[in-house]
Amino acid sequence: MKYSPLGRTGLQVSRVCLGTMMYGSQISQADAWAQMDYALTRGINFFDTAEAYAIPPRPETQGATERIIGEWFKARGNRKDIILATKTAGRADFMTWIRNGPRHTREHLDAAIQGSLDRLQTDYIDLYQLHWPDRRYAGFGFHHYTDYDADYESFHAILETLDRHVNAGRVRHIGVSNESPYGVMKFLAESEKHGLPRIASIQNAYSLVSRAFDYGLAEVSLREDVGLLAYSSLAQGYLTGKYRNGALPEGARKTLYQRLNRYEGPGGIEMIDKYVDLAAQLGLKPEQLALKFVDQRPFVTSTIIGASTMEQLISDIDAFDLEWTPEIDKAVMALHLSHPNPCP
Repeated sequence: MKYSPLGRTGLQVSRVCLGTMMYGSQISQADAWAQMDYALTRGINFFDTAEAYAIPPRPETQGATERIIGEWFKARGNRKDIILATKTAGRADFMTWIRNGPRHTREHLDAAIQGSLDRLQTDYIDLYQLHWPDRRYAGFGFHHYTDYDADYESFHAILETLDRHVNAGRVRHIGVSNESPYGVMKFLAESEKHGLPRIASIQNAYSLVSRAFDYGLAEVSLREDVGLLAYSSLAQGYLTGKYRNGALPEGARKTLYQRLNRYEGPGGIEMIDKYVDLAAQLGLKPEQLALKFVDQRPFVTSTIIGASTMEQLISDIDAFDLEWTPEIDKAVMALHLSHPNPCP
């Protein structure tokens, strides 16, 4: 396992981050514990979760993932071995089961942090992330921009609230997720101007078919030391080829929840099939091509992987051992230029 600096925090995180959002829905506690145990044996020291998990978001499973991780910490006594990242939900009026609709106000952030600490059975969070913005910004991918109103908690106020928790030791470092270049730079400017906590990372979607990060955030990430924690690098499983030709494998996320529409827009399925075919032409497994592509990008700090079975987890981790060659890079770039970013 290789490691990278997490922004300017001084922490070294594994290039592979264990994603846990299915713990408590698709994945039982026993299987989740087995995954976390195995991840440690492979050198993974970085776990990511969120108060909104398990996925799909529902009132009956909200917080289940953090509780499973907390019970594992308690049973194993190994909290110090893990760099733990969690997230507070952004503005979501429909998500009434989380504080009657989560926000990033002081009241909401105070409650969210304490709730995560309690469920995780820990007294500190290494990386506390804003899961999506408080402003009405379409951070989950779009093909055209729509502006939003001025009803949102200010960048300065959010950082002031988080600063209290950093000073109290409940939060060590902060990050953002599903954020824009404007949002990242505003947070950085406010932290520099007022001596407030500096964001260390940004967690956004990034894959062979979802490369919006390249168009503005990549420069910010590299110039400002705000590394990408890439999620959905297998396009929610599509880039493994398991959904080809309309297949619906038993127990798969699409089969269970039908929530993969981000990857099913015009050109999406066609380009996914072409990348799966390219992997075969190169003598690779589809997940090798997809995951190693993300891993070798210069602005990526860690790639978040999530697997519904131990077999998938082992295969995904093994994919990072692939040697990325100029031949592979040239073939991927040629395919990308034929239809850039079909699934933002």
